Amino acid sequence: MHLALYQPQVPGNTGNIGRLCIGYGAELHIIGPCGFDFSDKALHRAGLDYWPHLAWQVHEGPSHFLAWLGTRQPWLVTKHGRLRCDAPPYAQDDVLLFGNEVTGLPADWLDRWPDRTVHIPMRGPIRSYNLANAAALVAGLAALRSGLLDG
Repeated sequence: MHLALYQPQVPGNTGNIGRLCIGYGAELHIIGPCGFDFSDKALHRAGLDYWPHLAWQVHEGPSHFLAWLGTRQPWLVTKHGRLRCDAPPYAQDDVLLFGNEVTGLPADWLDRWPDRTVHIPMRGPIRSYNLANAAALVAGLAALRSGLLDG
């Protein structure tokens, strides 16, 4: 499984999602530019001492990520998604794509894969969930449904 973050802005969210990826055996893809750096000093200061155990790559920009993606069709997690997040038939090699904390995913990406957009149901006055919490919920469902996690 692959979790991709589109131009993340909050290092703590990215760090939590990195930890999640280690636990699920997933690879983290960071689509730049980002709102922070990945120097060893910055990672250590953020308490990300597990980072050496993470399979991850930074894609310089959206076009670099799309080139890596090739013909694969990602699942795009957005509050405007057509499917509820527990509906897709997730597979172990799926790419779960999350927007950044401020602007979400680009509209042209949502238009490119409209039938592969998923949302997390929510109640009350909130507009959205925290990025790390949303990633935990959707990636957990995908990992369980795809058989990536066996117990």
